[in-house]
Amino acid sequence: MSEGGSIPVPKAFAENWIYMLNEFQKDALSTRLGIPVFYGIDAIHGHNTVYNATIFPHNIYLGATRDPELVKRIGAATALEVRATGIQYAYAPCVAVCRDPRWGRCYESYNEDPKVV
Repeated sequence: MSEGGSIPVPKAFAENWIYMLNEFQKDALSTRLGIPVFYGIDAIHGHNTVYNATIFPHNIYLGATRDPELVKRIGAATALEVRATGIQYAYAPCVAVCRDPRWGRCYESYNEDPKVV
């Protein structure tokens, strides 16, 4: 799993991600048990660890739009970009309901109202 800025190389393009994941998979499959890698990435507001990828606003700003269709389109675009790099799983969307602004990750919540989230 990659999160918190971990990347294959500085300014990692999609090709760098594909190469890294293919090497991980090759190494995993060459072991005695041959268990394949299931790889995930933190793509909360786009596939932001790919150099020059599309970056979308954080969830708190998307929630302010009150436009669920926009959020669906952003999710589809993010999923397409993540899958294009060979990654099978994105840790998104986050469905947190932030009711206490002291929590340091309120920006990942669409709203404090569970019905909006």
